[in-house]
Amino acid sequence: MTNTEISDNNPEKELIIDKSISDDKTKQISKKNTAQNKKNTPINGKPTKSFDEISNEIFRDLVLRKDNLVREIKELETKKNEIEKDIESNFKGQSDNIAKRVKGFQEYLTGALQNLSQNVEKLELVSQPIIVKPSPLDEKKENNSTNNVVNVPALSETFKPDEEIIKSCFSSFTEQPDFYAEPWKLRRSLDSSDIEIMDDWFFNMGGRGSLESRGSRQKNALLSAGLISILGELYGDQFQTLILASQPERLGEWRRILQDSLGLTRDDFGPNSGIVLFERPEGVIERADRLEANEELPFIIIDAAETSVEIPILQFPLWVAFAGSDNEIYDDLELN
Repeated sequence: MTNTEISDNNPEKELIIDKSISDDKTKQISKKNTAQNKKNTPINGKPTKSFDEISNEIFRDLVLRKDNLVREIKELETKKNEIEKDIESNFKGQSDNIAKRVKGFQEYLTGALQNLSQNVEKLELVSQPIIVKPSPLDEKKENNSTNNVVNVPALSETFKPDEEIIKSCFSSFTEQPDFYAEPWKLRRSLDSSDIEIMDDWFFNMGGRGSLESRGSRQKNALLSAGLISILGELYGDQFQTLILASQPERLGEWRRILQDSLGLTRDDFGPNSGIVLFERPEGVIERADRLEANEELPFIIIDAAETSVEIPILQFPLWVAFAGSDNEIYDDLELN
């Protein structure tokens, strides 16, 4: 029996069959939709993060990094402060030694630089004529009137005509010091041993020779101040004192002691003043030659730390060289 035949004979059954077919199609469609919905669901089953959550995570990460950088900066600043303190402490320890070495040189350099320009301006650029002195082995000529060399009176010959003035100065040196005496007058007192040395230098050595050091530069400078004061009484401003010491610190010490002992100022030290300080013997010799050429008298003082004396210095009529002991020279080198 076919379906057509059933429908022809029974219309109700036909309606039932159509309904069942429609229900089957509806179920298939719903199954497909269900399958598609399952495909669209994420496999891992985790919910998707929102924009605010992502922003908060980024912000927290930036804050954490900032905190780390701040901590590292503080550590570096601490190390920097430690290094600066270490450098400052080391430099402070060395600065005292440097200050001691520079103390004497500082004052000496100020005056020397001021006088340097004046000295350069007055340099005689014209070459000086060379005067050749005859040898002692040559025959002496009877007529010396043609000799053009200017002979400066030699103090080394004798101080007898001035003995009274010199002895009077010795007496005043043993009295109480006069702190308000005129410039170039000795403002300190000397003991009897100093007077004996000065007496021997004037009347036995003829104003030129070596003296044993008094034990320190201060005592040597004080005795030299007495000699300068007496020579000032004898020759006024017609002589100039030339002091030789090979280090600026030593020259600075000489300047301070003479300035205090003779009541001098900074203007009294320089090429055109009463006292000139030298570090090299060549400068002393050149200056002494110029003074003699101008009919003036050089008085050369050589510091006890100098281990040798240049031979040309010995030709000048007035000089004193202090001979220091080995221990004195060694101690002086250690201090400088």
